[in-house]
Amino acid sequence: MEQATPDSAVAAPAVESAALPARRERARRRGPRTAEAVGFVVIGLLLIAAIAAGFGSLYRAFWGPEAFVERYVALLADGRAADALRVPGVAVDSADLEAAGIPATVSDALLRKSALPDDLGDVEVVGSHRTGDVVEVTVTYRAEGADGRSTFRVEQDGWSGVVPAWRFETTPLAVVDVTVRGSMRFTVNRFELDKRQVSADGVEAQPLDPVPLLVFTPGAYQVSVDTAAAEAEPVRVLAEVPLRPVPVEVQASPTPEFNDIITEQVHAFLDRCAEQQVLKPAGCPFGYETYERVLTPPVWSIVTQPNVSVVPHEAYWAIAPAGAIARIEMDVASIYDGSVFHISQDVTFTVDGTIDVLADGSAAIRIGSPDR
Repeated sequence: MEQATPDSAVAAPAVESAALPARRERARRRGPRTAEAVGFVVIGLLLIAAIAAGFGSLYRAFWGPEAFVERYVALLADGRAADALRVPGVAVDSADLEAAGIPATVSDALLRKSALPDDLGDVEVVGSHRTGDVVEVTVTYRAEGADGRSTFRVEQDGWSGVVPAWRFETTPLAVVDVTVRGSMRFTVNRFELDKRQVSADGVEAQPLDPVPLLVFTPGAYQVSVDTAAAEAEPVRVLAEVPLRPVPVEVQASPTPEFNDIITEQVHAFLDRCAEQQVLKPAGCPFGYETYERVLTPPVWSIVTQPNVSVVPHEAYWAIAPAGAIARIEMDVASIYDGSVFHISQDVTFTVDGTIDVLADGSAAIRIGSPDR
């Protein structure tokens, strides 16, 4: 067996010593390349995450259902009623109305700029929830100083290029049912209406029947009365829920000018009653009874006219009971001894009555007395 010489024993370590620096150099060169590769991967992932986050932000701000609802509400806040009505899904047909329990004859007179609320702002999307194909978007806002909250149902309506298009799955319109006592004419926000123009019954509309009117949601609507005969402070309602009727009841009061006109009419009526030279003027709230034989025609005069006060009553007005005094003068003969004497007698009586407003705007007054 061959024995290793001292020279051959030294050769192997020499080769190994020569290879080590080369391996170290290759490892040193691979280290930066590996770090660079890892860095590129991390940067790439961060970039992808940033792009995804940016796209999500842009989607919510410009292309998502939340942005669709915000743009619709912004149109209302800007007074652009016609543009809001053209937003997909806003316009409603009779089938949708009847399905919601709303008469198909409901008026659309308030779907215009002049009837929109003046103050709609602080709009903020506070939530959205998807159920199937429908996204429910909830917004908060302030309308005429009142805080409001509305939820709208939105669904995809195809595509607009590479981004989705949207429409209201349920119309955002609501209904206000207006009942006004004391006037056929009233104002909603800045728009004046006559019940006979917007009612399905036309000129046959009954004064106390509510009038259903379509309105935009969200919005605050003020119903008031300001005519020559009647006035009422605004009654405000907030339309928050699509397709939900909102009842509004307004009780008008007679204007001072109208009360003065009725007072003049009542006083003139009593003066005409006093012209009748009979014991009991026909159709009048006063009269006189005597068992004596009347020798001269009775002469009436009104000593104290009633203080007339017009008050609300059913659809229109009533004359509150008011006291008055008439005086009768005549000569009579006693049925016992035939003696003749003069009567001058004050007769107290009470006046009341009802007032209806006719189709031509005139007032029909019926004057009576609760004592007769």
